[in-house]
Amino acid sequence: MLSVDDVLIGDGLLDAPFRCDLSRCRGACCVEGELGAPVLPHEREGLLRAAQELRPRLPEKNARHIARHGCIELYRGDLFTRTVDGKECVFARRRGEVTLCSIEEDALPAETPAYKPLSCRLFPIRVRKKFGLDYLVYERHAMCRHAVRRGRETGTLLIDYVRGALVELYGVAWFNRLKEFRANLP
Repeated sequence: MLSVDDVLIGDGLLDAPFRCDLSRCRGACCVEGELGAPVLPHEREGLLRAAQELRPRLPEKNARHIARHGCIELYRGDLFTRTVDGKECVFARRRGEVTLCSIEEDALPAETPAYKPLSCRLFPIRVRKKFGLDYLVYERHAMCRHAVRRGRETGTLLIDYVRGALVELYGVAWFNRLKEFRANLP
């Protein structure tokens, strides 16, 4: 385990190759898992507004699920997007054989400042807590094996692939220190 400022970095995260390949994984991250995407408390209102705005354009079963249960659930004190039948996120939509995020796909009006949860944009990195500090963990999933291969082929590191989310979370200066730290590793 390493540390950059007050953020702990899990093993393997700094050197992990990764570049999502939707044509191969078909958006499995929006479908697989026990719960939906983790939602930060400040993201809740934006997701509720997005659910109302997107509901007419969502698959019928997803729209019905949101109407009946809402788009967010509380589980063991944490917020998550709801899932339909314990599978895909309520914001998921199929385009051919690929599952996509409706929040990302649909251009919402400017007055609806909603976007997919930070946890989705960081995936497959998860933010845990350890010793009271943020602890970034690289979750390795079989569904992402093609992304790892593509990252190797293109020379794309996971930290660069999710740069925008890391910068949003910790700032540009922190990200630059992370890159400098990685460059100076033996």
